[in-house]
Amino acid sequence: MHTTINVKKFGFATGLTCALLYAGCMIVMATVGQNGTVKFFNSLLHGLDVSSVIRMKIPFGEACIGIVEIFVLGWLVGACIAGIYNATLKAK
Repeated sequence: MHTTINVKKFGFATGLTCALLYAGCMIVMATVGQNGTVKFFNSLLHGLDVSSVIRMKIPFGEACIGIVEIFVLGWLVGACIAGIYNATLKAK
């Protein structure tokens, strides 16, 4: 069974997932402080030390722009994946 993927819906799903991950990151940073944030991301990144790049004082407007940007980038990535997938189906 070879069904195509709806490019707009897949892009939206990917963008929303990225935005939720971004919001989760915001929640981690807001609740556990700098030391907890560093420990959390160091454990996720398998030994990479993020202590020198963590910036805890992020203005609200910058965070809002960031969540919109990550949604748009996620939408574009999802749309590309769905489009490429659909194009390979038609080639067969």
